[in-house]
Amino acid sequence: MRVAMIGTGYVGLVSGACFADFGHHVTCIDKNADKIEQLRSGGVPIYEPGLDLLIERNVREGRLDFETDLTEAVKAADVVFIAVGTPSRRGDGHADLSYVYAAAEEIAKAMDGFTVVVTKSTVPVGTGDEVEAVIRKTRPDAQFAVVSNPEFLREGAAIEDFKRPDRVVVGVEDDQAREVMRELYRPLFLNETPIVFTARRTSELIKYAANAFLAMKITFINEMADLCEAVGADVQQVAKGIGLDNRIGGKFLHAGPGYGGSCFPKDTLALTRTAQEYDSPVRLVETVVEINDARKAAMADKVIKACDGDVSGKTVAVLGLTFKPNTDDMRDAPSLDIIPALQKAGAKIKAYDPAGALEAEKLLHDVEMTTGAYLCAEDADVMVIITEWNEFRALDLDRVRECMKGSILVDLRNIYDPADMAERGFKYVSIGR
Repeated sequence: MRVAMIGTGYVGLVSGACFADFGHHVTCIDKNADKIEQLRSGGVPIYEPGLDLLIERNVREGRLDFETDLTEAVKAADVVFIAVGTPSRRGDGHADLSYVYAAAEEIAKAMDGFTVVVTKSTVPVGTGDEVEAVIRKTRPDAQFAVVSNPEFLREGAAIEDFKRPDRVVVGVEDDQAREVMRELYRPLFLNETPIVFTARRTSELIKYAANAFLAMKITFINEMADLCEAVGADVQQVAKGIGLDNRIGGKFLHAGPGYGGSCFPKDTLALTRTAQEYDSPVRLVETVVEINDARKAAMADKVIKACDGDVSGKTVAVLGLTFKPNTDDMRDAPSLDIIPALQKAGAKIKAYDPAGALEAEKLLHDVEMTTGAYLCAEDADVMVIITEWNEFRALDLDRVRECMKGSILVDLRNIYDPADMAERGFKYVSIGR
């Protein structure tokens, strides 16, 4: 099949490369000429393990190409995906759908013959109806169907998630479009992947509901961590004890500095706004948003408290800046709240992140970026682990201790054992233990 992917951001680029690897011919389109030139030259504008090799292989095999103009690709396509950004709108938290509607209008002008137009971007309930209306208004004679096909990709494991997903959700109102989508995902049928066909609005809500539920699990265990600290319990043992219950499960029960990234903050906020519009508020999710925002700010206070209430003039070494490992994504990363708060309290910040330094430099100011964990630790009064990159899990702690001027290590991801850290001479502070 021939596929046009509008947008070469995280979702569009990963999805396009994976569809090409399934054997389809995919053209990825983006108005950013520099990004398209980078992709044509073999570069990849985002950090995702294995994506560079996947793109290189499919370009070489002639199944994947890149364009700045969508006209020819859409005209030839059986399926056109809209994978443009839907950021939170300033002022009210609603998803900004202007890029989605602009793409729909351009697609309408270029379509030739029956075309399935798929919203891959995360969009509020009812967006598919609006996309259909935009296309119909632009091209009253067009033969098309609008489908919802939300993504459930984890940054850092996106290729595996796409090729071996827990499920694929397809919201469709047209029988012909249903068969087109079934053929598009036929390689996954061979793996017995559940393909869940629903009505379009149901599919749109599934995406938001899934992310909100996971955000609630994270927030729940973070609140349990605070309670553990107050009563003298261990949140990791609590998480294990409840996670072994099959009704609960152990995933997303890892206490930390709060969730961030491209999905959870934006989607929980958009869901609350949609629910309020329909006079059916989701109060649990509203509370989750409030708690998470407060938690990220409170992590700086945790560091300051570990330093006897004063970081003025002290050097703080920060390990990990991105919102999670194996990505360069800085969107809503806890570090963006923690570091400015420490700076406001008078701290000098050194930092190291294996992939996120370039993105972080655009968002953080007066931070000394270093090229390694031990360089970061040199002469630091306190070290703070914010993101649990694998290379931070087995640091030479004796070397770290020798590099540092002080002995305080604040571990916001509970990587290390408190007893072992005490033996090595650290004043060790973690979460919920």
